[in-house]
Amino acid sequence: MNKLLAIIKREYFERVRTKGFIIGTLLGPVMMLVMSIAPAMLMNMKTGEATRIAIVDETGKLVSGVSAALTRVDGADEDGGAAGDTKETGEQRVSGNTTTTVEGGSSRVAQAARNMKARFAPEEYQLNGRTLEQAKQELDARIVAGTLDAYIVLPKDVLNNLQVEYRGRNTSDVITISQLRRTVGRAVSEQRLRDANFDGARVRDLLRPIEMKSDKVTATGSVSDSGGNFIAAYIVGFLIYLTIIIYGGIILSAIVEEKQTRISEVLFSSAPAFPLMMGKLVGIALVALTQFAVWAIGFALIGAYGAAQLAMTGASFGLPVISPLVVISFFLFFIVGFFLYATLYLLVGSMVTTTQEGQQVAMPIIFLLMIAFFLSFTVIRSPDSSFSFWASMIPFFAPITMTIRIVTETPPIWQIALSLLIGIVTVIGLIWLTAKIYRTGMLMYGKRASIPEVLRWIRQA
Repeated sequence: MNKLLAIIKREYFERVRTKGFIIGTLLGPVMMLVMSIAPAMLMNMKTGEATRIAIVDETGKLVSGVSAALTRVDGADEDGGAAGDTKETGEQRVSGNTTTTVEGGSSRVAQAARNMKARFAPEEYQLNGRTLEQAKQELDARIVAGTLDAYIVLPKDVLNNLQVEYRGRNTSDVITISQLRRTVGRAVSEQRLRDANFDGARVRDLLRPIEMKSDKVTATGSVSDSGGNFIAAYIVGFLIYLTIIIYGGIILSAIVEEKQTRISEVLFSSAPAFPLMMGKLVGIALVALTQFAVWAIGFALIGAYGAAQLAMTGASFGLPVISPLVVISFFLFFIVGFFLYATLYLLVGSMVTTTQEGQQVAMPIIFLLMIAFFLSFTVIRSPDSSFSFWASMIPFFAPITMTIRIVTETPPIWQIALSLLIGIVTVIGLIWLTAKIYRTGMLMYGKRASIPEVLRWIRQA
């Protein structure tokens, strides 16, 4: 026992005193927030100039409403008007390559061309006797020449069949196309209501979106939830995934380094193989738990500060209510998951002779983690389904899937206990199996062990 404690102490303090651990622990929450928020911000960021888009309206009813809606800055109308509202300003309309002045148009068309924040700079294309095919050929040529980015065609029967055509240089910009679909859809809906003899104010009132307040119902009552539980579940799953990946790699590298430098021969001369193996697993597990605790506190502080700032602006955002059961369950599943995957990494490290070989053999372990993380998206949506139940009973997935079930919609206690029991039994079995391989594998040099050789070590142990 003394030797085991000494090995645990050495493994723990040797790593927590390094600069890499300190820097990684302090910057971890910041980097993970950047990785979580930056992709969404970049996807919604409109770089460069506004999208130049022509509107071909065969109905003659929709072009003004669509143009007005497209010139809103970041999707919000500046003066609160509806998409179909117009102002008598003598606005310029673009007919093919010719610009003419007309009455009754929206002043926002000219304003959008001057406003760098606008996402679109629409042109109201006039057919003026051209056929639709001739208009398409002309607009296609402008797109090829680079003077136009895209155009949409509103056919004569669009109010009945609800089909619109989009043609542009870039059809991979799903955000822009989605915005166009919503804008045109709203304009068509407004026009259909007007054709049904509803006035403009009544149309805007009928199409006004609803606001939904969500409350989570628990055994102790209901609490307001504005998405906080979803964010907490995602962060918990991601942290477990990231921690196991990082420290699994550390265990693999440490094992291979000890084999290559032959330190393992010295260690085996002073202590049995099992205390050496368990000391490494427990020591690194404590290091991971230390870093994870710091990250959890950091996220809690950042979340509290963000919620306070949102509350000052009048926005509604509720931090998730975390019960003691969630904290205890999370701790237990984190420990079980870490030992499960750490033992697998240790097993791989004892079988290979180089880090490159270890990374290749460890790929199935990474795939298991990736599957567990991707399953979590389905579990978040239906935490009480049969699929979620079985996904949380598989020991290689349970550390992530069951934890997310507990955060989103706590399952019965017997399901949590059963998942923990299956995980603990699996860990014990893996440790027993790895202990039979560890000593022989650590003293092996020259080439990577094959499966038949590993099976022979197990029989001979």
